[in-house]
Amino acid sequence: MAVRGPEVWLWRWRRNPLRRRADKVEAWVVLVVWMCTVVAGVLAGLGASRSVEQGLARERDEWRPVVARLTQRAPTAGTGSDRVWAEVSWRAADGSAHTGQVRVRPGSATGGQVTVWTDQRGRLVSRPATAGQAHLRAVLLGALAGLSTAIVPFVAGRALRIRLEQRRLDQWEAEWARFGPLWGRGRTG
Repeated sequence: MAVRGPEVWLWRWRRNPLRRRADKVEAWVVLVVWMCTVVAGVLAGLGASRSVEQGLARERDEWRPVVARLTQRAPTAGTGSDRVWAEVSWRAADGSAHTGQVRVRPGSATGGQVTVWTDQRGRLVSRPATAGQAHLRAVLLGALAGLSTAIVPFVAGRALRIRLEQRRLDQWEAEWARFGPLWGRGRTG
């Protein structure tokens, strides 16, 4: 395997009498595309990550645990699950009564207490993510958003480079068609 030096990696930027205008254009396209890919990906990833982290932090601040009571005996486990759905009732912070379905242990008695999480309006919500869980979600979603966004300029640049390459091949073909027959003159066979 040959070792590549900086002159191979930067071939588009070297002075060369055979370098055409299309080669210069392609060099700038590659540079701009990579810069846009990196910048767009990083900005989108950081923005999405920050948004997710703030949203989950807001949920941790606003959602509260409330003690609810079972309105009827919970069904016994049927298919080996450790939780079953049962109806519960609770009072919101403003004093309004609410009912809803939550997962409880099979066979729980009527009037049994269950901790549920509610939002500011007293509606049932899931338990908010811990700070660690929120950070992990934010990182994963930020990375996904960054990669998804970075694909757009990368694919656009790739399409432009394919078009430039096709144009260059068409130019070469036209030049060969023009000068190729001249090479055969004067030869004796």
